[in-house]
Amino acid sequence: MIAALRRRLADSADGEAMAVSAGCAAGAAPAGAGAHVEETLCRHCGAAVLPGTPFCCSGCEAAYAIVRGLGLEAYYRRRTIDPTQRPLRPEIDAPPVVYDAFVDETGAGVASITLIVEGLHCAACVWLIESVLTRQPGIVDARINMTTRRMRVRWRVGETTPEQFVGAVERLGYRLVPWDPACLAQSGEREEKTLLRALAVAGFATGNVMLLSVSIWAGASEGMGPATRTFLHWMSALVALPAIAYAGRPFFTAAWAALRARGVTMDVPISLGVLLAAAMSLHETAVGAEHAYFDAAVSLLFFLLIGRYLDRRARGRARSAATHLLSLAASAVTILEEDGARRVLPPARVRPGMRVLVAAGERIAVDGHVIAGESTLDTSLIDGESMPKPVGPGAQVFAGTLNQAAPLTLAVVAVGESTLLSAIAREVEVAEQQRGRYIVLADRIARLYAPVVHAAAAATFLLWWGGLGAAWQAALMNAIAVLIITCPCALGLAVPAVQVVASGRLLRAGILLKSPTALERLAEVDQVVFDKTGTLTEGRPVLIADGGHDRATLAEAAGLAAASRHPLARALVRAHEQSGRAVTVAGGVCEVAGRGLERVTAEGHVRLGSRAFCGLTAQTDAPAEPIGDARAELWLVRPGRAPVRFAFVDPLRADAAEVIAGLRQRGARVALLSGDRREAVAAMAERVGIADWAAALKPDEKVARLSAMASSGQRTLMVGDGLNDAPALAAAHASMSPSSAIDISQMAADLVFQGAKLAPVAHALAVARRARTLVKQNLVLSFVYNALAVPLAMAGYVTPLLAAVFMSTSSILVIINALRLNRVRELSGGR
Repeated sequence: MIAALRRRLADSADGEAMAVSAGCAAGAAPAGAGAHVEETLCRHCGAAVLPGTPFCCSGCEAAYAIVRGLGLEAYYRRRTIDPTQRPLRPEIDAPPVVYDAFVDETGAGVASITLIVEGLHCAACVWLIESVLTRQPGIVDARINMTTRRMRVRWRVGETTPEQFVGAVERLGYRLVPWDPACLAQSGEREEKTLLRALAVAGFATGNVMLLSVSIWAGASEGMGPATRTFLHWMSALVALPAIAYAGRPFFTAAWAALRARGVTMDVPISLGVLLAAAMSLHETAVGAEHAYFDAAVSLLFFLLIGRYLDRRARGRARSAATHLLSLAASAVTILEEDGARRVLPPARVRPGMRVLVAAGERIAVDGHVIAGESTLDTSLIDGESMPKPVGPGAQVFAGTLNQAAPLTLAVVAVGESTLLSAIAREVEVAEQQRGRYIVLADRIARLYAPVVHAAAAATFLLWWGGLGAAWQAALMNAIAVLIITCPCALGLAVPAVQVVASGRLLRAGILLKSPTALERLAEVDQVVFDKTGTLTEGRPVLIADGGHDRATLAEAAGLAAASRHPLARALVRAHEQSGRAVTVAGGVCEVAGRGLERVTAEGHVRLGSRAFCGLTAQTDAPAEPIGDARAELWLVRPGRAPVRFAFVDPLRADAAEVIAGLRQRGARVALLSGDRREAVAAMAERVGIADWAAALKPDEKVARLSAMASSGQRTLMVGDGLNDAPALAAAHASMSPSSAIDISQMAADLVFQGAKLAPVAHALAVARRARTLVKQNLVLSFVYNALAVPLAMAGYVTPLLAAVFMSTSSILVIINALRLNRVRELSGGR
C-alpha cells in the first residue's frame, strides 16, 4: 500500500497532483484494486487538497513556490513520503522561538547552533534542507544526521541570525527545535580517541625502531663499526623519544596522579620501566656504548596501549544514564503570555506560575497541573502503566510524560531540578555511584602487585651493584629488565581480553555488553527480577480473536479508530489491516480525549471507546466480562444493535515461561516487580509461573525492594525497559534491558538485548559464568609467568629487549586463552 504510493510520488516529475481514494491521508491511501479516484494529493506535502487547487493550504503553495524558485524541484522526484512522520505542512502561526540560549560562539566571528529537525521523511529532505540553507547569506555550512535528526548550522555573525535561516526551513514545512549539545557528556569519547591516537603513534614508532634494531643486530655479526652503530642508535632515539613522550601520556598522567595521592597503581611500574629504559638507552647512545633499548621501550608502550584501548572499548561509549534521562525533557517550552501571545523559551528560563501550552504529540517539560483542555498522557516512562491516562482540568502532570490526544494548558509548579524527572535522575546517579564501587579484579590486585614489582627491581639493582660489584649501568639494566618483565601487561589484559571476546560472542547473539564490570557481576547473580510491560511482554496491545465480532464489525470499528493515535485504536487498525484489507476511514469522527471516538450518522450516534463513554454497565448492557478483567477493552455501540466488545492483550514474549523455568532449574530465584495495575501483574505472574510479584510500584519503591534483596545477601539481575525501571537498573547488582526500551533504560543497563525473546537473558548469564572461569585462568597464567620470569631477570639472564618479548608472549597467551570462549558451541547456565 505505502510502497505503491511512494512509486507514484517518485514518478511525478514536478509533484503534480495524483489521485487517491477519498478520505485517506497522504502516505496512507489504499492502493489495492478497485480504489476509487475522487481527490488529489497536495503537490508539496501530499495531504488532501482544497477544492479547485493543487495544494492543501496557502503555506504549502508558498513552500512549493520557494522550492521551484531555488531550482530544487528535483526534491519532489527524489523523495519518498514516510507515513509515520508529520506531513510537510508549514505552520503559518507558529510561535516565535528565543534562540540566544542555544547559540555557541565558536570564535573568529562564527557561531553555531544544533537543532532537531521534525518532519524528515527521507534523504531527499536532508538534501533539500542543506541546499536551502547553504544558499542563505552568511551560512558557513549545514549538516544533518538523518539517524538522530540533528542539524548543526554554522554562520557568520552579523550576516544572518537563527531566526532568519530557521524561518527559511520552516517555511518549507519542517519544524526546527533547539537542542543543547552540552546536555550529553563526551569525555568518554575523547578518552577513546586519545588512546587510539597514542596507539597509532606507538605502533608507528615500534615498527620503525624494530627495523633499525634488526639492522644493528645484523651489523653486529658482519663487523659493523661503532660509528655506524651509534648513528643507528641516534636514529632510533629520534623516532622513539617523541613517540614515548606522546604515546606514554595516558600512563604517565595516571602514575603522577597516583603518586600525588600517595598511592601506587599499575601505571607507576609501567611508567618507571619505560622512562628508565629510554633514559638509560639515551645515555648509552651518548657515550657510544654497544647496547640501547629504545625498541623495548616503544614495544612495551605499544602492547600496553592495545590492552588499555581494548579495556576502553569494552566499557563502551555509553554516557551517563542520568544525563540521558534529563535529555528526555523537552528542549523548548511554549509560554502563554497574559495577553494571549505565545513565545518559546528553553526550560531553564521557565518559572513556576507561568502558563505553558503543550501540543498534542509533545513531551511535557515541567511539573504542573492542567488548567485547560482534556487529553490522554503516556505515563509509562514514569509509572510503567501500559495504558494512557486521561487528564483534565486540575490533574497533576509530570515532566517526561507524552501528551497524546489534544492540546493542554498547564500552570507550572516545578521546573529543572525540582521536577519528578530530575528526582529520578538523582536516584539513578546515586545508584550508579554505588555500582561504581565494583572494580575490575585486576585493579584490586594492583595494590599489592605494584609495590612488590618495585621492591624486586630495587633489590636487583642493589644486589648487582652493591653485592656483586657490577657496574651501575649493568645493575640498572637488570633492574629495568625486572620492571619490564614483571610489567602487568598480561594481568592488565586478563579481564579486558575476556571481556572483548565475551562481548563479541554476546553481540553475535544480539546482546550488547556496555559495562566493563558487568560480566564479573553477572556471573554472581542468584536472583532475576523482571519488569512486566515491554520486558516479559512485547509492550504493544494486540486484538484478541475471541469471536465476539465479525469482519464487518471490525472494519466499521477500524474506520473510527483510524482517526485516533490511542494505542488500542492503533491496535484495532492493525488487526483489520492484517486481514489484507485497507481501512476505509470514516468521516466526521470526533475524538473525546481519554474516553473515545464518536460519529454522528443518520441513524444516530456511533461510539467507540470505554465502557463508560459508551453508556454501558457491567450488570445490564454489557455482556459477559467483568470490569475488573485484566485485559484492556474498547466498546462499539451503534443505534439498534447490540454492543460489541473488542478485548486486547499485551502479548507475552514467546519463550518467557520457558526461560523463567530454565532460570529456576539453574538455581536462580525469579521475581516480578511492576508499576502496572495489580490485576494485570497478577495475571501475568500466574501465566509465567512467578510466585514472588508486586504491582503498582513507583521507581523509588522498586529500588527499595532491590536494596532489601541485597541486604539479605542476594545478587540481583534486574531486567526492565521503562523510565520507572532506570533507577532500579542502575541500583541492581547487574542489569539488562531490551533494545525496544527507551534510551535512559538502555544507558542505565549493563547489557542490552535484541529480539522478541527472553533467551538472551539466560545466554548472557551462561557466558558470564564461563567468562569468570577464563578470567581466573588468565590471572593464574599471569602469576605463573611472573614466578618463572622474575628470577631469571634478577639473575641477569634477561636483557630489557628479551624482557619485552617475554612480556608480550605472556599477553598473547592470555588472549589465546580468552579466545577459548568462542570455541565452546553451547553454554549451559550452570557453568
